[in-house]
Amino acid sequence: MSILEYSPSVFKHAFGTPGARGVMRSCPEDFQVDEILGFNPDGQGEHFLLHIRKRNTNTEWLARQLARFAEVKTMDVSYAGQKDRNAVTTQWFSVRIPGLTEPDWQQFNSDQYQVLDAARHGRKLRRGSLKANSFSVVIRNLKGEQQLLEERLCKIKENGVPNYFGEQRFGHNGDNLVLADMMLVEGKKIKNRQKRSMCISAARSYLFNLVCSERVARGNWNKALEGDALILSGTHSFFVPDSIDDEIQRRIDERDIMPSGPLWGRGKLPVHSQALMTEQDVLAPYAKWCEGLEKLGLKQERRSLWLPVDNLQWEFSHHSVELKFMLPSGSYATSVIREVLDYYEHDV
Repeated sequence: MSILEYSPSVFKHAFGTPGARGVMRSCPEDFQVDEILGFNPDGQGEHFLLHIRKRNTNTEWLARQLARFAEVKTMDVSYAGQKDRNAVTTQWFSVRIPGLTEPDWQQFNSDQYQVLDAARHGRKLRRGSLKANSFSVVIRNLKGEQQLLEERLCKIKENGVPNYFGEQRFGHNGDNLVLADMMLVEGKKIKNRQKRSMCISAARSYLFNLVCSERVARGNWNKALEGDALILSGTHSFFVPDSIDDEIQRRIDERDIMPSGPLWGRGKLPVHSQALMTEQDVLAPYAKWCEGLEKLGLKQERRSLWLPVDNLQWEFSHHSVELKFMLPSGSYATSVIREVLDYYEHDV
């Protein structure tokens, strides 16, 4: 498939094409996300950790407003993760204010955002330093048989879903991938640092998704192949076992370890045997992308192919369903929802 023909539907569904359809994000309140930090502020240090609720507000824009309010440089404000604009989210920010009087954070509040809590902390909040995200998503104008939907939700609750990067990673109609192709293959220079970073991330994510999709098609996205690199749950660490025995399969069934796919960069793929053949076959048409990513100095990394969906609950009402679930940091709610039904979004 040509990059210019990109569509999220190119990635295979784990449980077949969904038979239901509905509208996501009819309003911001229909998509709610709460960050779970996983640790408490230590109460001292030159950084303030701020717990902020925002509605219909871009994360980066809000970080700039925080810097202006606190009269610090933009680089002194950080956050653990980007959150959707068209949503109601609570997330954590850190603001570095060494030796200065603490601002009255309540003066920062507006109709769009409010500071829920603030405390000193010794370290800057870095990207990805979350334990998990909790979601509450309402799908409206629901069309499809409720019984079939419930059967599908039960499968997802038991088996999880493929750990695809969400479509937002690739930009509108895959625009980030088009730019990535121009940069990696044609040598186009992208001066804007943020846009360049987005293109690199989109390319690596797309290559991962292609491998994940092939494993889904073969029915082994949540099972170990000979030669697989197995990630320790909740970490970035992995190992390649000598063979896949009953003990390895038991640990996979218990979600202690999970099969992984490549985030491309320099270095030799750690996998071998069946896993290596699969990844090489899938990525062969993208050799120039792989070469371009290596030239940028990125290192080979691994990402789990399998995304467990914790605490999945659902409640049906008149032509709608509310889904509640928890996902580890770095995963996408849309990767869960696409397995439930075919969704589309209203412009707000």
